[in-house]
Amino acid sequence: MSQTDRLSSLDQLFDLFAERGERRYYGEEISLLAHSLQAAQMGGRAGAPPALVAAALLHDVGHMLWEDGEDFTERGIDDGHEEIGAVWLAGLFGEAVCEPIRRHVDAKRYLCATEIGYGERLSATSKQSLALQGGPMSPAEASAFQALPGADGALALRRWDEAAKVCGAPTRELLEHRTLLEALVHPA
Repeated sequence: MSQTDRLSSLDQLFDLFAERGERRYYGEEISLLAHSLQAAQMGGRAGAPPALVAAALLHDVGHMLWEDGEDFTERGIDDGHEEIGAVWLAGLFGEAVCEPIRRHVDAKRYLCATEIGYGERLSATSKQSLALQGGPMSPAEASAFQALPGADGALALRRWDEAAKVCGAPTRELLEHRTLLEALVHPA
């Protein structure tokens, strides 16, 4: 599966999770799949719209598509997973799913710039990647981000992303999300 291809079927998406979802979530003690399921569950419990729950489930697909090793952060590389994932997923899903994914890293940068203590609460790995992703936003960047349509969804996703790192937390199975995803597939 190439990160430059576009997603063409839900089966392809589920195959990606089967092949790479058990990878350790970089620098954390949890798998990418468990992290994704926890984030989606948090979105569902918060009463988020279905597209935002799907975005929470799929927000780190770009990490699964990354093929240049799992130590990229230690090598000083930002994998750009938010853009890789959003572009790949755009083969099946519309902006309501893809834009929060595309903006969830910017949401971290925004929160670090605007919310006292947010940056200190980040995991060590998230702090390390923040530096590679541009660090906290400048006031001008934060103002521009806040004005974007969907910024609130990206911020909610970012909070679930950071909280979804609890080893062994019970979640729904991945296949239980298929109906949700099927309803969000845009016509070809």
